[in-house]
Amino acid sequence: MTDPADAVGAAMEGEFSLLDPAVRSSPDRLARLLHPEFREFGVSGRLWDRDSIVAALTARHASAVRPITASRMKGVQLAPDLVHLTFDTESGAHRAHRSSLWRLLDGDWLLYFHQGTHFGEEDAAPAAG
Repeated sequence: MTDPADAVGAAMEGEFSLLDPAVRSSPDRLARLLHPEFREFGVSGRLWDRDSIVAALTARHASAVRPITASRMKGVQLAPDLVHLTFDTESGAHRAHRSSLWRLLDGDWLLYFHQGTHFGEEDAAPAAG
């Protein structure tokens, strides 16, 4: 198995790249971070594939887009070629819990699956107990 710290670090680096406005505005740079079989359950409930998310994000970027910040990112290597990340994002008043699976393919860590779930202030931190 690859060093878990290296694998998780590479997945986190990829995740932060996906939040970068310069990456989100470039179809080529965005597509290079997504696995060919990428799927996402978006915050809206929509199912996205690689082509549809690249088209939507790059078209959306042409209009005014609020910056996205990430917090509480954690990761674990589940297998030699699989890393799971969890984190929260905030963009204006929009907040979401996020879960991503990153797969190693031909030496590159690529986003294989992503899910976002909207949350409000009362849901920000896990319940004690």
